[in-house]
Amino acid sequence: MLNFVEFLTSKVSNLILQGARSRMSDKEFLEKEIAFWKNSPQRIMQIKGHLYYDNEHDILTRKRTMIGEGGKLQPVDNLPNNRIIDNQYGKMVNQKANYLLGQPFVVEGDNELYVECLKEIFNKRFMKTLKNGGKAALNGGIAWLYPYYTEDGVLSFRLFPGYEVLPFWKDSEHTILDFAVRLYQVMGYEGTISKIIEKVEIYDLQGIHKFVLDGGRLISDISTEQEAFELPYVTAMDDAGMALGLNWQRIPLIPLKYNDGEIPLIKKVKTLQDGINIMLSDFENSMQEDSRNTILVLKNYDGQDLGEFRRNLATFGAVKVRNDGESKGGVETLEITINAENYKSILEAFKKALIENAMGYDAKDDRLSGNPNQMNIQSMYSDIDLDANDMETEFQAAFEEILWFVNAYLFNAGKGNFDDEKVDIIFNRDILINETEAIENCQKSVGILSDETIIGQHPWIDDPQKEIERLTKQRKEEQATFEEQSYNPFQQQDNSSGRELPGEDGVEDE
Repeated sequence: MLNFVEFLTSKVSNLILQGARSRMSDKEFLEKEIAFWKNSPQRIMQIKGHLYYDNEHDILTRKRTMIGEGGKLQPVDNLPNNRIIDNQYGKMVNQKANYLLGQPFVVEGDNELYVECLKEIFNKRFMKTLKNGGKAALNGGIAWLYPYYTEDGVLSFRLFPGYEVLPFWKDSEHTILDFAVRLYQVMGYEGTISKIIEKVEIYDLQGIHKFVLDGGRLISDISTEQEAFELPYVTAMDDAGMALGLNWQRIPLIPLKYNDGEIPLIKKVKTLQDGINIMLSDFENSMQEDSRNTILVLKNYDGQDLGEFRRNLATFGAVKVRNDGESKGGVETLEITINAENYKSILEAFKKALIENAMGYDAKDDRLSGNPNQMNIQSMYSDIDLDANDMETEFQAAFEEILWFVNAYLFNAGKGNFDDEKVDIIFNRDILINETEAIENCQKSVGILSDETIIGQHPWIDDPQKEIERLTKQRKEEQATFEEQSYNPFQQQDNSSGRELPGEDGVEDE
């Protein structure tokens, strides 16, 4: 087996400039790549996406400034400096993730045994992980699923955010992963002093290689307590009870992309979100700049220290002036009229532009007033539907990779070989509809379309197959009840005499 350095040499040699006089080692190459990627604009934007989703916006570090000497801006500490966040970006992330992934997806296939096995793996926990993966993909442009075995030997999936993983692709379309570097931080101790430690994991076909990043240098992670720093992806027990290390035939990192360009949503709307925060903060700043802390014009002020004047005004709400006959004392203010309608108009324009650039929808849209028809609803959903199509295409490609690992797990667990089986993953989009109009269309389609098709389009049905089974059972019970109620043995003819049998009272009719 090749060691790690020899293996990486075959992988990354084509990335080093040809004809270079001196050739850097593979470890040096990775150190330089990690150093460049850590502070790259792409990774910074990925981190910004997650921070903005968590209400950590740039407005929180904003300072009030004034024009000082030489026309340069200088920070001012004695002015109101509100930092208000109206997180429309976070709202868009939740909206888009729930639109595509909020409802459980459906698994359809011809092999019922295979479908049942997939439903056991794609349980509610997986649905939650996939939904969180959608949010992480929106925030970072890409997120990663890591398949692994639990202590009970069950296949499970873990989510890595995009800013933790540096991928190395074999192709320019970013479809085939060569190997990847994961960088993450943990809390550790140096003696009795806590410190943040940067861990590095390299994923390739040979397993996981663990390092610590110290001063930009990769150092073997001795905390793994392994003689070699190659760790297998899976550890199993053989018949003799000995631990056996196994590796996947593919890199166990599955990309969940928001779009083919891996562009985070925050990159499209950050300036608009910042504008909303600034407008709201400035409006409150203006409202707080009242007569006790705005610009004042003094006439014959009985004193010299303006700071003392401010303190007296703030403490007593009064000011002492001097009147020497010709010059009358007094205090005047320079007032700037705040037009709240201007702020309101700008905020509405910013919010509308943010929704359009994020390709979302406004739940308070005027088209939803009254009793909107389905055409108006579809028009409101047109942007988010187009964006969801791109995201669904990327997630469908990810499911091909997910199913490869699932099939390998099912085969190793002795549940069968399903490599050649075909299944469809159908996402149920959470779209608003006019139920009355939809039900009327279903009623009008009776006799034209099959019952299964009509039931599948009914707005109250989540699982068409279960509803068909319930309907079939109900019809059988109704038929049995009808036959039982309509059956009367005393109304039958006596074949031997040709006379009717006695009625229910036991008396023959005359």
